[in-house]
Amino acid sequence: MSQKTILQMPVNRVEGDLDLKVEVADKYVVEAWCSGTMFRGFEQILVGRGPLDGLVITPRVCGICGTAHLTAASRALDAIAGAEVPDNGLRLRNVALMAEHIQSDVRHGFLMFTADFANSAYRKHPLYEEAVRRYEPFRGRTVIETVRETKNVLEIVALLGGQWPHSSYMVPGGVVSVPGQSDLLQCLHLLKQYRQWYETRVLGCEIGRWNDIRNASDLESWLMDKEEHRESEIGFFLRFAKKAGLDAVGKGHGNFISFGSFDLPHQTELKPGRAEDNRLVPSGFARGATVEAFDAEKIQEHVSHSWFRDLGEARHPFDGETRPYASGSEGEKYSWAKAPRYDGVPAETGPLAEAVIAGRPLFVDIVTKSGPNVLIRELARLTRPARLLEALETSIREMLTEGGDFYNPPGEIVEGVGSGLTQAARGSLGHWVKIEDKKIVHYQIITPTAWHASPRDDNGVRGVMEEALVGTLVKDDGNPVEIGHVIRSFDACLVCTVHSLHKGKSSFKMRV
Repeated sequence: MSQKTILQMPVNRVEGDLDLKVEVADKYVVEAWCSGTMFRGFEQILVGRGPLDGLVITPRVCGICGTAHLTAASRALDAIAGAEVPDNGLRLRNVALMAEHIQSDVRHGFLMFTADFANSAYRKHPLYEEAVRRYEPFRGRTVIETVRETKNVLEIVALLGGQWPHSSYMVPGGVVSVPGQSDLLQCLHLLKQYRQWYETRVLGCEIGRWNDIRNASDLESWLMDKEEHRESEIGFFLRFAKKAGLDAVGKGHGNFISFGSFDLPHQTELKPGRAEDNRLVPSGFARGATVEAFDAEKIQEHVSHSWFRDLGEARHPFDGETRPYASGSEGEKYSWAKAPRYDGVPAETGPLAEAVIAGRPLFVDIVTKSGPNVLIRELARLTRPARLLEALETSIREMLTEGGDFYNPPGEIVEGVGSGLTQAARGSLGHWVKIEDKKIVHYQIITPTAWHASPRDDNGVRGVMEEALVGTLVKDDGNPVEIGHVIRSFDACLVCTVHSLHKGKSSFKMRV
């Protein structure tokens, strides 16, 4: 007879409050429940306010991806007002969002994820001592470099938007912060500094060389090709993660979703991610590596296991409500996160999803052969800047040379319905808005971590992270570092996702 253990633990380094419960049998996770423990109520706060108030309030949903929320809020109002954003307005919006992605990807990788490589659970790993030198919190060489270098990227956002986080310079019709030539030249200077560090220390090669990698065999050849490759942060990550078995855990459901982002200007050197989609990052849905066209009408939210009033059935965000209903441990409800589904199924989002849907050969090859896992998910995140840095530079240079307006006045917004869909650093983000008589009457937000950290849906199907945890080997239930790897590979952000912090002391609990 197998011995079953219940581990209940708060999880740190996930940007917010995540309470996780897993059932372990014979050292393997057989069940998991993810619970968001904080109610914030942004959707209720917005109802009754003026249409533009969302541009100030929603960037404060999160201190990490405020630019993404501002982008989604602006796009929703663009749709309602019928506003056409001029080319330079699109470029500036894109530059700020790209910069936010780039700093978030690297900070998550080296401040949040690889900190676990310095966990004492790996003291017998042949690369453990080097991992401590690189990733020990607050002291590791790479940790210190990451904080210093990513400040350069964030300065780009501050130069263009006046501040970061919680900027509010995007408006329906474009942007209201017009950069001068000196500002744009300073952005290029900061970008050059960051790119030099990223290529030298993170990739160990030029971006062009990295982007030439087409499949798993090419990746192995690249790793063995030069010492600079092996000793780079990517090279060290691959060597440590493979030895730790991170390519064999965290599979999940194997579905992927991207709302698409970075609308391309009419005149630009940039090419769309897919020919039929005029965005740098295309939209789509994929089962494995088989990509389907994205249809926003197929999105629904379930609340049968969430602390909200049941509506009788799953609903599209335009028809959904956010009415809290919590009564302790009553029934099946166990999270403040809702359960978004696409065409009735859970879906992973974020850098790996973007890579699969865009058809990037390396990630399509690996997902086709072995499905998603912790290693490839984090590799997609750490190397996404290799795709964005060049596009960011091109966009800044085009603002310097192309000329043109940054804003088209949309007129007064009296009434209408619109959605703003984009890709935040962590994945698909959507705002659904209704305006009547110059006031917001309906506002619903689905964040990337809502897709990942959702509870079960009306059919009892686990959320993405819950499913990814099942099958994980837990060698030491007093130090379950493997569980942390799986959760953090999704770059969870519970601050964005849950919409009452449980009073009292939280502690690690184990019941045998």
